[in-house]
Amino acid sequence: MKTISAADANRHFSGLLRDVASGEVVTVLSRGRPVAAIGPVAYEGGLRQAARQRLLNRLRENKAFGVRNWTRDELYEA
Repeated sequence: MKTISAADANRHFSGLLRDVASGEVVTVLSRGRPVAAIGPVAYEGGLRQAARQRLLNRLRENKAFGVRNWTRDELYEA
């Protein structure tokens, strides 16, 4: 894990982002104390899309029931 001062992180932010994009986690120090950790975002595109599709399929299979005789205004009354 790499550490960098807050001032250097500010001056070299684009380089810092390149390091993070390559998978490195960077700890930012302020007055010698760690204040932040910057790391790559975990991308779960495939898993998230599959879960979304399962949810939509389940919602489509379940039929609506009950009486719906309310208006939109009634839903948002204070």
